[in-house]
Amino acid sequence: MRDVNDAGGVGGKPLELEVRDTAADPQRAAAAVDELAHLGVAALAGEYHSVVARTAAARADALRLPYLCSSAVLDALTDEPTDRVARLCPAQSHGWRIYADFLRDAGHSRIAVATQPSVYWASGTRLLRNHLAQHGGTVIELDMRELTPTAICDALADHRATALLLLVGHPEPAVPIVRSVRRDQRLTDILIGAPAGQPEFAEWEELLGDLGTAVPFLRYLPHRLTPVGVRVEKSLRERLAQAPSFVAFEGYDTIAVLADVLRTYGTDRARIAEAWPRVAVDGTRGRIEFSRAPGIGVWQWTWPPVQVVDRDPAKPGRFRILHAD
Repeated sequence: MRDVNDAGGVGGKPLELEVRDTAADPQRAAAAVDELAHLGVAALAGEYHSVVARTAAARADALRLPYLCSSAVLDALTDEPTDRVARLCPAQSHGWRIYADFLRDAGHSRIAVATQPSVYWASGTRLLRNHLAQHGGTVIELDMRELTPTAICDALADHRATALLLLVGHPEPAVPIVRSVRRDQRLTDILIGAPAGQPEFAEWEELLGDLGTAVPFLRYLPHRLTPVGVRVEKSLRERLAQAPSFVAFEGYDTIAVLADVLRTYGTDRARIAEAWPRVAVDGTRGRIEFSRAPGIGVWQWTWPPVQVVDRDPAKPGRFRILHAD
């Protein structure tokens, strides 16, 4: 916001940001969209949780409010195709196929998933199972409603799984599961993975330390940031007193895209929605343009860079790039 307004704002006026916390609650998200629409905002932005983003997208679409989703990857962001919603982060089917290929290339064919009830986790399990099955792989579901972290260890040993994926919430029950598996002598060779990105959080390192290293996850960053990204990374590092996560770059790119659209097409909601296919913005991670991707009902950046990374056992605060698309 500071960068946009230092550059003259929008039409000579400062860009204003109204922030509402959904607290990962779909009902609060719907109420927030209603409130913001009533306030007369030009567009809606944000949301990290896929299930909550679906509610926000549906409500925004019903109110004819353009919505730029920054961080929620669920393919079916809306039930029906819409021209009002656009998305910066990759669709789950795109990123998780890359993750499945990483597992296969690493020699894993018996994959266990610790999972909880959720549209997002169910979608991820289905994507992994379908993609790995094409190459002879097997996905074994372990329902965390029925199993304790200790029982997870027994199940992994019984099924002879070579990898365990955490399709569960953070920090509970993800952190207790990691502790149990890491300390079980039968499972010293098992890979723990977290495609949804839980190890990105600073809290992951604080709670797990060395136990939380070597857990591959998806991150949406390029091998090298663009010149814009280099400048933003430096500024964010100074403000946060730590390296920014990939979600921070998604947030910056979201505001940069909206500011460009507002400068070019004005603040009329219908004109903003019509502008999505004409966006061309140099963001922190590459040039952002939206198109229609097969099976995706919203305007989609195809595609942001995708990496599989983990925390380095030699230095948990450092990330290692294991695979890049």
